[in-house]
Amino acid sequence: MRSYYASSFAGFLSQDSGAILAELVLAAGPGTTLEQKDAWDKEIAVLKKDLYGMGDGHVFLEFEIPRMGKRADAILLFSGVIFVVEFKVGSKEYTRADIDQCVDYALDLKDFHEGSHKARLAPVLVATQAPEAYEMPRMCPDGVLDPARSNGTDLKDAMRSIAQKHGLERIDHEAWVGSRYRPSPTIIEAATALYSDHRVEAISGNEAGHENLGRTTDTIERIIEDSKRLGRKSICFVTGVPGAGKTLVGLNLSSKRQNLAGCENAVFLSGNGPLVAVLREALAMDSYGRAVKNGKSPTKGDERRKIRTLIQGLPEFFSDTMANSETAHEKIVIVDEAQRAWDSSETDRFLKKKRLPVCHKSQAELLIGVMDRHPDWAVIVCLVGGGQEINHNEAGLPEWFEAVHRSHPGWDVYVSDRINDKEHLYGRRIEGMLGGAPRRYCPELHLAVNLRARSEVSEFVRSLLDIRTEEAADILRKLDGENYPIVMTRNFDCAKRWLRRMARGNQRFGIVAAAKSYRLKPYGIYVELAVNAIHWFLKPRDDPRSSYSLEYAATEFKVQGLELDWTCVAWDGDLMHTGTGWNHREFSGDMWKTLRKPHKRRYLENAYRVLLTRARKGMVIFIPEGDEDDRTRRGDYYDRTYEYLRDVGIRTLKP
Repeated sequence: MRSYYASSFAGFLSQDSGAILAELVLAAGPGTTLEQKDAWDKEIAVLKKDLYGMGDGHVFLEFEIPRMGKRADAILLFSGVIFVVEFKVGSKEYTRADIDQCVDYALDLKDFHEGSHKARLAPVLVATQAPEAYEMPRMCPDGVLDPARSNGTDLKDAMRSIAQKHGLERIDHEAWVGSRYRPSPTIIEAATALYSDHRVEAISGNEAGHENLGRTTDTIERIIEDSKRLGRKSICFVTGVPGAGKTLVGLNLSSKRQNLAGCENAVFLSGNGPLVAVLREALAMDSYGRAVKNGKSPTKGDERRKIRTLIQGLPEFFSDTMANSETAHEKIVIVDEAQRAWDSSETDRFLKKKRLPVCHKSQAELLIGVMDRHPDWAVIVCLVGGGQEINHNEAGLPEWFEAVHRSHPGWDVYVSDRINDKEHLYGRRIEGMLGGAPRRYCPELHLAVNLRARSEVSEFVRSLLDIRTEEAADILRKLDGENYPIVMTRNFDCAKRWLRRMARGNQRFGIVAAAKSYRLKPYGIYVELAVNAIHWFLKPRDDPRSSYSLEYAATEFKVQGLELDWTCVAWDGDLMHTGTGWNHREFSGDMWKTLRKPHKRRYLENAYRVLLTRARKGMVIFIPEGDEDDRTRRGDYYDRTYEYLRDVGIRTLKP
């Protein structure tokens, strides 16, 4: 049921208000509060008055916006316009939060509801006790108008004036309401949806993604059940293109397989500290809000403790399991970005810091050893990305296979048929690393469909960094045609103004920069300042710690695995175009030094790869002009990079 109530304008006007209210209450189910009933009663009264004499149209009350289980108060199809109406009964003002909520609903429909892709959408906030404030809203390039404000007395006139100026052909209400909804949630939204019992397939962005996620999930479930039945220990590796949903698969497994039949638990492990922190807090606050809404009285601390059993940092898991020789109560562990697990030297440094005995083993070998303590069965699921290594202490995927061969040859190994790709094993072959350890190739363990709203962004960034100029230019033209703007500027204030102008509703924006972009300080960009990822990604607009404030720049280490809607990528002289290729540099002391080791050059390029793929809607690239009076910021350190991006086709904003 897409909406609690649906009818033509004529049917709505002829039906008794009490009967309409009864339909809403029945559809909502038990637990509907008196406040909600009173609000619906007043909304019905306003719509009865304003829709009288409007002619042909359709009304939907409590219309579901499926991405996060949201419901718009009213959707009105009238004269070729989709009016998204949000009521604030009794409100005396039009607040920014209420306006943003209404705009969010309209943008979600525009982006993810097929019947709304080519339509005109008009968000309207109705604050019933506020003064009249209607002004003709501006039409934006994507077909969603700026929000209109009404106190209900002028709603009819507002709808007529908007329809007269912006209306298209009449909308077939049956085709519109029956069209597919293909969401593309952020990882935070997806995790929240999964934790509140949505199926992983239901939050995929397209039909192919739906099938791909389902097949992969079913295959892992079968491996788990076979391991239980046969008393085997298994490790499986899930590969996939960027944005294919590997993390979704892992979060889905960890949320589904909690204490099944009292004999197993699953945990999602990640070495990405900011990702763990942000997901935990987002899930805890969502769970707390739903509990309060259902009449319960939890504490936020209670909810945070519950989430800790679902998602853990890889280091803290080791702290718990290495401090004693007891068998972990988890029978299933899911390791996100497994190729980034520490090598033996970094693992020993960590153990020394925790005052635990060093063992000269990598994180991969230690984890397999911990799970090998189980006397019967255990499963490790490794989620593997390519081109994501950004730190010197990461052992890479080959270490997992070598650890099995070296210390645990009795484990069953399941891999996708793409495991030997260069981006995973750097030209080596799994067969040589595993020796005689049993292995099975499962094509279903590869996720081949990008679920991101703009999958071409990763392709563009790959071409850009590989200096395939014509290919990058072709993809850029396609992105621009699909309303994903990529622009650049030499003026930092201009970049910040662009972000604020482009973002609508609660769309999140922020500044990102490489972790060693030390010569951006003259512009107020201090990468050394520690950003609290929870505040930066989750706090609202009025909090100076949030990304919205544009006061803190987050580095690749804070944003990897997470996304914003709009970003400003601040580009320093560390990755400098020479006219024919990249000069990889690092600022140390009072001078730039060239990076000569291949792995350090790869880490730097990957840092920019991460930064340039964090935006869901569009980005502005800030390239300083430099200063000839400062030998560390000479103009030619930046000009050739700017000229290369200009040759690719990235247009320059004018201050």
